[in-house]
Amino acid sequence: MIIHEREHEFVMVAQHDHAKVSHDAAQNWRDDYFLGKERKNSVVLAVREHDRCWIEPDKDPLWNEQTQQPYSFMDYPGSPKLAFYTKGIDEIAQMDPYAGLLCSLHYASFLKDATSTIGKNFWNEEKQRQQELLKELGIKKNELLSFHLNLLKFCDNLSLYICLNDPGTPKAQEHYFYRNGFPQKFSFADNQSIHAEWLDQHTVSLSYTPFKNNLQVTLPFKAVGKKFIKEKGLVDAYRQSPVLWRKVTLE
Repeated sequence: MIIHEREHEFVMVAQHDHAKVSHDAAQNWRDDYFLGKERKNSVVLAVREHDRCWIEPDKDPLWNEQTQQPYSFMDYPGSPKLAFYTKGIDEIAQMDPYAGLLCSLHYASFLKDATSTIGKNFWNEEKQRQQELLKELGIKKNELLSFHLNLLKFCDNLSLYICLNDPGTPKAQEHYFYRNGFPQKFSFADNQSIHAEWLDQHTVSLSYTPFKNNLQVTLPFKAVGKKFIKEKGLVDAYRQSPVLWRKVTLE
């Protein structure tokens, strides 16, 4: 679950819904900026499905007593989270080995410097999976694979930017993840960071756009009242809150 706290409510976005916005970004990437177009279908599939591991846990969000807010993808308990990661990557690899490879690389990158036993085990298991998939695909790690992974991560971050910032948020008040631009860099943008900024309630401007045209995306979310959570409990409050829609133009 992606969580953004307001004064009286929590904005809650299911991960697989957020991934649909990431997918729209990948699907509309400029052809002349898309290296290895023969892999585009697999890359776009990876972007669309990269958070399918969260489908099950997001049905029943958990309450974090320590922070007094719902658990998000950032602080979700480690053992079940890594089990969900593995299940999701398994499913994607069955759909498409190259997509599975990209998602394995994506999730393993989160645990590269893990110090816990379960974190280290996950990283080692995914390294083994990656070697098996590379062998199955008959490829090696190369610049093309790195570009496709970067594209996945950029599209993921762009969607998260829309999720974690209220529309119209001034640049100085944005979520700290993105105040200095997105981490991924591309040759078509002279290897400079791409910055996003809300121009108004419905428009996000990119300092360099990789898309064919201005891109309109729609994000479903729920605004779950804190009082409602106290009355009903988190799961019932979440389920009973109506779905809202955030429509954004990326330009």
